[in-house]
Amino acid sequence: MAVIAVYSVKGGVGKTTIAVNLAWCSASVSCRKTLLWDLDAASGAGFLLGVDPSPKHAAQSVFARDVEPEKLIRRTAYSKLDLLPADESLRALDALFAQIGKRKRLARTAAGLARRYERIVLDCPPVLNEISAQVLRAADVVVVPLPPSPLSARAFDLVSEEVRAQARGELVVVPVLSMLDQRRALHRALRAEHPDWPAIPLASAVEQCAARRQPLGAFAPVSTAARGFGQLWTAIERRLARG
Repeated sequence: MAVIAVYSVKGGVGKTTIAVNLAWCSASVSCRKTLLWDLDAASGAGFLLGVDPSPKHAAQSVFARDVEPEKLIRRTAYSKLDLLPADESLRALDALFAQIGKRKRLARTAAGLARRYERIVLDCPPVLNEISAQVLRAADVVVVPLPPSPLSARAFDLVSEEVRAQARGELVVVPVLSMLDQRRALHRALRAEHPDWPAIPLASAVEQCAARRQPLGAFAPVSTAARGFGQLWTAIERRLARG
């Protein structure tokens, strides 16, 4: 089992869209039993997949050990892809982690799911606190979406510092140019500066994920953006295979 975290300290960078589409690639392209775990109280991953959270149990209860994760996990419309949805209770998750004092609670909860899933994709909130620290302790790969801008470069530096402070030495960091528009000079310059970074284009098809509440591969599998997500997933799998 491997944990792939999609994380940035900056919001509005395409994080949830990337997490949903990577989870779909894992399940539908690699045919791996996959869990998309939404840690963001905004519940964007569930919305994009057309899945609502459980009305019986709060998402935070998984970390408080009040409820087993299996009771909250929901099936999606896609074979081999399940969702552990978020809800408003996760707004207090940082405080809960401080209260229980368990630095690897998320990592151990994820490890407990290894008997059911080959890949766990975390859609992380844009925070820099104990939640992000727990995420980095749990992850094998962290994907960092970076829209081409000076603010994104600063955000990447903050993530890199957090990785050095919190994560194991073998954690793989994968920067991704998101919302890339080759018509813009700044975007072209950053693409030329980092030609080996995976890139997801700014495209109407990506925006349609929210309108259709579907991953891109489900309705536009031959689009340029779908190929971008596929190439990103292939790069992640290759890094995992190298160990």
